[in-house]
Amino acid sequence: MKFSDIIGNERAIEQVRRMVDSGNIAHALLFHGEPGVPKLALAMATAQYIHCTNRIDGDSCGMCPQCLQHQSMNHADTFFSYPITKKGERPVSEDFDREWKEFVADDVVAEDYEHWLSIIGNTNAQPIIYASESDSIIRKMSMSAYTAKYKVLIMWQADKMNQQCSNKMLKLIEEPDPDCIFLLTTDNAKAILPTIYSRTQRIELRKPSTQQIAEHMARVHGLDMTEALALAAPADGNVIQAMRNMEAGSETHEFHKQFVSLMRLAYQRDLVSLKEWSEEIADYKREKSQRFLNYASRMVRENYIYNLHMPALNYETQEESQFSKNFARFINEENVERMLRLFSDAARDIRGNANAKIVLFDVAVKTTILIKK
Repeated sequence: MKFSDIIGNERAIEQVRRMVDSGNIAHALLFHGEPGVPKLALAMATAQYIHCTNRIDGDSCGMCPQCLQHQSMNHADTFFSYPITKKGERPVSEDFDREWKEFVADDVVAEDYEHWLSIIGNTNAQPIIYASESDSIIRKMSMSAYTAKYKVLIMWQADKMNQQCSNKMLKLIEEPDPDCIFLLTTDNAKAILPTIYSRTQRIELRKPSTQQIAEHMARVHGLDMTEALALAAPADGNVIQAMRNMEAGSETHEFHKQFVSLMRLAYQRDLVSLKEWSEEIADYKREKSQRFLNYASRMVRENYIYNLHMPALNYETQEESQFSKNFARFINEENVERMLRLFSDAARDIRGNANAKIVLFDVAVKTTILIKK
C-alpha cells in the first residue's frame, strides 16, 4: 500500500510523511475518522513508507524488498491486530490470518467492518481484541527487528480492545522500546481508553470527495467514470457505501424503486397505497430509513439540476437518469427547497426516535401537495 493508493486525505498523508522523513515519528499514532474513510489503508501505507529503502517523491517505491514484503502481507517486522471471535482459550489475531489476508486483498481502502464479519463467518458476532492478544503483541514487539530499523504494529478497530487488553497495551505504549511504532485505527476515538488516547498523536481523516472515490472505483474496479460518479455520489464521502452501491441488487437500486413509487403514488394522490408505502419504509428500521430519506433528498437535487441541461453536473446511474428524463420537470424553484426540507426533517425526527410510520406517512401526504407545485 502506497500513499498514492489512498483516497483523498492529502493533509493527513503529508503530516505522516513529514514525521517519517524528519526521523521524529511518534511512537504511537491514532488514525481516526468516520466509518468509510481509509484509516487502515493509511496505516498500512505509513508502515510501508517507514520501511521502504528507496523512497521516491514522498512515497514508498513499491519495488524494494521491504515494499514487496509489505505488498504480499509478509513483512517480518510488521504485525497486525484486529477484532476476532473466540477460538480456543487464548484467542489471537493469527487465528484468522487467512481470513485477514482475504479481507485486505478485497479492497483495503474500503475496510468494511460488515464485510469482515461475513468473512470470519459470523455476522451476528461482536468481535473484540482479547487480553491474550496483548500478550502476543508484547512478545512480538519485544523481539529484535529482523530486516528493518522499526517494528510496526497496526491495530485495526482499536476501540474493540477489551478492558484487560487496553490496560496491557497502555503500559506498552507508555514505555515503548525505541524501535517500536504503534499505528492504531478507529471509527470511534471516544471509545478508546482515555489514557491510551492521550498518549497517541492523533491524525484525523476526512471524507474523500465524490470525484476521488469515483476515480478509485474506476481505477481499481474497472468502472466507467460516469457510472462510478453515479455510484459514489449517494455515498456522501463514505467509501464503504460507494463499494456497496456496486453490488448487484444494491441498496441504491432498492431505494430508487421506492423513490419512484413514492413520486408516482403522490402524483396519483393514492393515499391508501401511500399508507402502505410508508409502513414498508418504516419496516426498514431507523438507520436504513434515514439512508432512504438521504437518497430521496439526493434524487430531488439531481432532478432539479437535470432541468439545467448541464449533464456534467448530474451524478446519476443509468436507471436514475432514465427516470429523470420524464420526472425532472416536476422539481422546480417552487418546490425543491420545501421537498428537501421535508426529507431532511423526517430523517432528523426518525433519528430522534419519532414514530417512523407517522413521520413517513406525513412525508407521503405532503409530497402529494408539493409534487403538484
